Amino acid sequence: MTLTVRAPASSANLGPGFDALGLALDLWNTLDIEFCAGQDDVVVRYRGAGSDAAGIGGHEDLSLTAMRRLSRQYGRALPSMTITASVEIPVARGLGSSAAAIVAGLVAGNELLRLGLSDDQLYQAGAYMEGHGDNIGAALRGGAILSMPGLSRPIPLSDGESLRLVAVLFIPDVTGPTWVARAELPQTVTLADAAFNLGAASGLVAGLITGDHAAIAAGMHDRLHEPPRSRLYPHLLPMTEAARSAGAVGACLSGAGPSILALTDPHRTEAIRRAWTRLAHDLAIPGDCRVLSIASEGAHICPALVTT
Repeated sequence: MTLTVRAPASSANLGPGFDALGLALDLWNTLDIEFCAGQDDVVVRYRGAGSDAAGIGGHEDLSLTAMRRLSRQYGRALPSMTITASVEIPVARGLGSSAAAIVAGLVAGNELLRLGLSDDQLYQAGAYMEGHGDNIGAALRGGAILSMPGLSRPIPLSDGESLRLVAVLFIPDVTGPTWVARAELPQTVTLADAAFNLGAASGLVAGLITGDHAAIAAGMHDRLHEPPRSRLYPHLLPMTEAARSAGAVGACLSGAGPSILALTDPHRTEAIRRAWTRLAHDLAIPGDCRVLSIASEGAHICPALVTT
């Protein structure tokens, strides 16, 4: 038997929605799983653009960790197999690479172990592993989602297609581990900044539900995590300002960075790309500009590629 599972990249926060908002992007990691008779354990191999960094830190593969977590929790043994992970999502760039790996592993484990778990149950397992549910929910469900404390399921806000927007990304060559970016965050914030973010995030949620570009534009501004993180990423403020000047509906740090996300009407993508290319040269920050659709579908098993 062979099994193929795909999971998308995602951008979290979208400005003010810290640890709450997630958006799936049309860039995919793939697990190809082949069962090997006579093999005693699980072998993981990597290929693809992000494969050199996929085993970052020397830790166990996150997809395999997710499968083993389900195996222990439900008392069922994983078969011997070879996993080939095709890693196209850049690692440690704020594009949900860890969430994609975790979700792909959970979806694969659910199938391999014949558990019959619902998406909400997989979400709970993934959010526990990741520590928050924004990227997990987006990678699992697709589109735009809201992850709320105390709620054991993500709230779908948009399938993405109804927004009539595409994502332009500036992806620096350097990595930005999440724990480093979180270390920059203050332990307290002012009432004024908290009130600003509350209003911005609420308006952004409304804009994502209704497709109101004006509400999305007004909502994609943050006063809690982006200002302190701009000390780590000097390109953050110039690039978000340049994107808006070039016609983007909104722009923000993608997740914990260092990538920058702009949401825009498709006809403005080239203007944003040109502005960012010039700015990256001026700031001496090497990187790549990419245009991606919003992924309306989340992680899934590829039916045509499942064989026995």
